Amino acid sequence: MTDNIKLPFDLPKEERSKFILNMFNRIVVHYSLWFTEVRHQMGMEKALEVLETATKRSIPIQMKKLSKVLNFDEKDGVPSALLNMDDDTSYELMKTIAKNWLVNDGVWFQAVEFDRGMNDAKRCNDSCWAQFSPYEANSIKTFLNFDTSPGLEGLKKAFGFRMYSMINKQSIVNETENSFEFQMNECRVQVARKRKELDDYPCKSGGLVEYAYFARAIDKRIKTECISCPPDDHPKDWYCAWRFSIDNK
Repeated sequence: MTDNIKLPFDLPKEERSKFILNMFNRIVVHYSLWFTEVRHQMGMEKALEVLETATKRSIPIQMKKLSKVLNFDEKDGVPSALLNMDDDTSYELMKTIAKNWLVNDGVWFQAVEFDRGMNDAKRCNDSCWAQFSPYEANSIKTFLNFDTSPGLEGLKKAFGFRMYSMINKQSIVNETENSFEFQMNECRVQVARKRKELDDYPCKSGGLVEYAYFARAIDKRIKTECISCPPDDHPKDWYCAWRFSIDNK
């Protein structure tokens, strides 16, 4: 259909609509490549700092330009459709975005797994979490205006703002002055596997990276210990559990 078309402006409406979505995807990939390269060249700490600066400038610019074309109002880079959305729809939107994030994670995992096998998929997965966890932690710290070292209280609050928190059930138990335990009581991935009568997905290698890197990015003093995570045995009321501690001295 597109063999004789030299410019996207000449595409039929349906194909042009698909091309627009393709363009948005390119923005996402290009943005992530910039972050990846700055991290490679200058380290994670500087990359997160640059990312924060770029994002504060980027979103308002993009929303302002899109609002003119799509004819919607915006305030400080936030579309009026979001600002005026009723609570129930807003809550459902957050859950859907979190679900889409998890679906994308699974799509990437399977794309590698089906092409190269489980070992390569897990290796890529664990490496990805080593980058995403500190990014997500830093994003939450910035959003909540945390100071540099918010301690265990900061970590507990940050867990409530993770993408996972909107689609999984989790709890914090056995708190002391210098530690607490975090339990993932209902994991969307593991529950789906259980429904299909499959064994737990062995996520411990990724979890060791995910939780330790997240906690350390919230506060460098926090130490992470795995209590149990598949393929380890676990009780019925949680799939994985982690202990976080800090030496106040």
